[in-house]
Amino acid sequence: MSKTVASKENAGLIRRYSHYINGENITSTSGRLIERINPATGKLIGTLQDGTAEDVDLAVSAAVEAFEDGRWSGLTAAQRSDVLRNVSRRLKEDWQDLALYESLETGKPLAQASGEAQWAGDIWDYAAGQARSLHGETYTNVGEDKLGLVLKHPVGPVGLITPWNYPIVVLSQKLPFALAAGCTVVAKPSELTSGSTLAIAKFLEEAGLPKGAFNVVTGYGDPVGKRIAEHPHIRMISFTGSTVTGQSIARAATGNMKKVVLELGGKNPTVVFSDANLEAAVDGAIKGFVYNSGAECCSGSRVFVQRESIAAFTELLCKRLEAVKVGDPMDPLTTMGAIINEAQFAKINRYIAEGKKSGDLAFGGNVITDLPGLFVQPTVFTNVSPTAPIAREEVFGPVLVVIPFDDLSDAISLANDTEYGLAAGVWTSNLETALTMARKVRAGIVWVNTFLDMPSEVPFGGTRQSGYGRENGRQAIEEFTVTKSVVVQNPSTYERYLG
Repeated sequence: MSKTVASKENAGLIRRYSHYINGENITSTSGRLIERINPATGKLIGTLQDGTAEDVDLAVSAAVEAFEDGRWSGLTAAQRSDVLRNVSRRLKEDWQDLALYESLETGKPLAQASGEAQWAGDIWDYAAGQARSLHGETYTNVGEDKLGLVLKHPVGPVGLITPWNYPIVVLSQKLPFALAAGCTVVAKPSELTSGSTLAIAKFLEEAGLPKGAFNVVTGYGDPVGKRIAEHPHIRMISFTGSTVTGQSIARAATGNMKKVVLELGGKNPTVVFSDANLEAAVDGAIKGFVYNSGAECCSGSRVFVQRESIAAFTELLCKRLEAVKVGDPMDPLTTMGAIINEAQFAKINRYIAEGKKSGDLAFGGNVITDLPGLFVQPTVFTNVSPTAPIAREEVFGPVLVVIPFDDLSDAISLANDTEYGLAAGVWTSNLETALTMARKVRAGIVWVNTFLDMPSEVPFGGTRQSGYGRENGRQAIEEFTVTKSVVVQNPSTYERYLG
């Protein structure tokens, strides 16, 4: 029996999770549990600890001790790299059960969860290399009797707060880089998707990570996330989630001036010029708002199409969307799965209702009632004003607006007419147009003739209300370091300041 088949047969098992603190499974001081319901079936799939501030304090104490005694930070880069690469190997080769549980927790298709687990393995592999690439600088031009040194130290114990939409990948865009730098970690996954983070804790333990170097406290943002953000011994927070929550975390972190990296929301433009490969642009647009049921901070939820091509684009878009299968995440033919929970399901449907008032419904727009879980159709609106809420606010669901533009200047203006600045897509066969858009659109990442393309080597992050700091690429490990300068004077050439 294959691992994949065996995992599917165990899909009905209820998993019971504890905190992971100092290498041990710990129950919460609250004595309470959180139940996780599979959004695709409505069935109970697991329970986890309802964490408290006291649980966070215990985890932080373990992380501080593990950092201060050097059991992790004191290892060589090669030793840390070996541990991370062992996890990478595990993610690439033994991903089936991890992907299954991500699918059960999120409602996303198993095929997508499987790809994400292996994608995470590539990120860990890259981070393992970064552990050995991190280095300082020397300055020999400050005088014959002096030497300038620039050192890179791990920032200390860090807090990682991750969302529900990509629980494996988002953790992997933070955790291996923090560990590569020599930091110790306290993580708080979403209360909706904690299983994969706790599984990776076990991967790290088996890979040789010392006790206390990685700790997981499950529960709600208040009190768990709030306490991590405020804790005086946590020296850095890396958070992915909504802009409103990110603002709260940034304010909480000012109490002890800890470093903060925020990857927040987006209302991202996809701009299609009339000289683009129309079929490729349509496929990119579908991927940009259907993948992960639209629960994607980089979702291309605003599509601007040059006016002379908008009719053909919209017709082809709606025709291709007919092939999108919404349904059972375990079905390999499923393209789009369930919505994560009732609250998000209601939010998406409120925006669909608003869209029906402010524009023309071109495709979808309905709840799927013949399935047991939380399912909606991919939904497209046309003839929508760029100022309408459906065109300005982050839906975090499979809802798209298609809006015309006239020329290059108009495209730049419309693309930048947002408080966010995370991602953008450009579709054109004209190199000058592509380069102009890449320079002028205010976003942390711009894709040209592709979308949601995330090589591990390329840094990722936003501007404005989409946050600050970078994940992936060589910049990611730098975020988890502090820079120290050292100036060394030759003692034989020392001159007294006085006398």
